[in-house]
Amino acid sequence: MEKVLDVNEIKKILPHRFPMLLVDRVTITEEKKKAVGLKNVTANEDFFNGHFPGLPIMPGVLIIEAMAQSCGVLLGEGGELKGKAVFFMSINNAKFRRPVVPGDQLRMEVELTRSKSMFALFHGKSYVGDELAAEADMMVAINDAPGAPGAVKE
Repeated sequence: MEKVLDVNEIKKILPHRFPMLLVDRVTITEEKKKAVGLKNVTANEDFFNGHFPGLPIMPGVLIIEAMAQSCGVLLGEGGELKGKAVFFMSINNAKFRRPVVPGDQLRMEVELTRSKSMFALFHGKSYVGDELAAEADMMVAINDAPGAPGAVKE
């Protein structure tokens, strides 16, 4: 059964806030295994001021971050991340296939491919319509860190 989380529910899971919250909605398509995140890319995004004037393109690193945030929602949806901090350990096989520009809707399809103790490995693909925009393998570490910056709040 699918579960759809709006931005207010996402904020209960992720510590990110404007301008770094890069997902507007997440649909859990398979509990603890697969999710689809959506980011509506608007001309008002702060990063377009410098990337690039006259040719606004969403930075690839932020596309990867949007995928990672979708992974974070998938991991934390059941409340397991309360009092924890999640950090990137690696980003591998990142490929960028098409630019993402104002007016696009970025769809991040993420899948948990391996989980072991305090580590999780994901594969993510980002699309605009049916076109693949980017993909990457991402590994995160999950640490006990209730007072640390970035720790998910209760």
